[in-house]
Amino acid sequence: MRSWGIKPVRIRLLAGALALSLLLTGCSALLERDYSSVTPHNAAPATEGDPSILRADSYQELVNALIYFVTGGMEEGTVRLYTSTENVETFLADACLEVVQEDPLGAYCVEFIKYTVDPVVMYSEADLQITYRRTREQVASIVQATGVTAIRSELKTALTSFAPERVLRISYFEEDEAFIQDLARQAYYDVPACALGMPEISVSIYPNSGRQRIVEILLSYPLERDQLESRRSELAGQLRLLAQDLTEDGQPIHILEAAGALFKKGSFDPEGGATPYEFFNSGSANSEGLSLAFAALCQELELPCQVAQGTLDGQPHFWNVVQTEDGWRHLDLSAPEEEGEEGEENEDTPFHTDSALQTLGYLWEEDSVPLCTEN
Repeated sequence: MRSWGIKPVRIRLLAGALALSLLLTGCSALLERDYSSVTPHNAAPATEGDPSILRADSYQELVNALIYFVTGGMEEGTVRLYTSTENVETFLADACLEVVQEDPLGAYCVEFIKYTVDPVVMYSEADLQITYRRTREQVASIVQATGVTAIRSELKTALTSFAPERVLRISYFEEDEAFIQDLARQAYYDVPACALGMPEISVSIYPNSGRQRIVEILLSYPLERDQLESRRSELAGQLRLLAQDLTEDGQPIHILEAAGALFKKGSFDPEGGATPYEFFNSGSANSEGLSLAFAALCQELELPCQVAQGTLDGQPHFWNVVQTEDGWRHLDLSAPEEEGEEGEENEDTPFHTDSALQTLGYLWEEDSVPLCTEN
């Protein structure tokens, strides 16, 4: 059981305020990220300096005391209730239920809370036992994420390292599990050099509603982690060698020059694999694998490029969105007439605006990629 030297409440609060002030003024360089790993703090006055024995004079102080125990991962604790309520059992039961069902951390990591109550002359003493369904390591790994950009960035980090889970504490979150699953899929295409098979994505949100909620994302990959790391390393070497061949003369690389080099390594096959690793190692890939391979090469060359996902003539399809001299443009390397083609834009250009691509039968969520419009 962890032990803190807790002083009387007023002194402790002043000390906490001073520590916070020093942190914000002296360590600001450490807090440049928009999100960080955090452990919420709940003030709860200790009795006789023992952090496992707390005092509560109201219902809210009782709830705070329970959250304090949970935040510290304590399995046992005592609360001395100085309250005028006649039914202490109901008072305590309601507080335990609130922590387990409505507090984000309690809903995420606590299985149940048991207690016994003994009346004393001036107070009622409640001895609590807390059973957890999450490990201390899991609780410590919770990351604070503010906004969609931070959530997507955390998911990219998880996918890059083939992490099996990510747990986020999010404020003012009103979306659902499907929203997080969609963000995870988008993040997968943001890291094409690590896109070695879309994982199965399971999302749980704790509690069901509230201003703050904990989102648990579980990622189940199609291969074992050591296999994924081996393939990522091999793919990185192939991309690096191809990029070196393209940049050895020191001249700027044109998008279509990169496409031409890519097609020397493989070709489009509707029945081919769906990853860049399969493109380079089997010599072919479907539209998903081809667009990921091209995006990975462009990232290696520092050329702006994204993977676009939608439909072509009603069938699932992938292509790329690239930045050209005329702005962002769609580029589908799986279109037969565009394979390896080089040259300036004309009426037969492989680059398309949004409106031009739509006339060819493509559909996509327009906010998922940059707008490709005439300047």
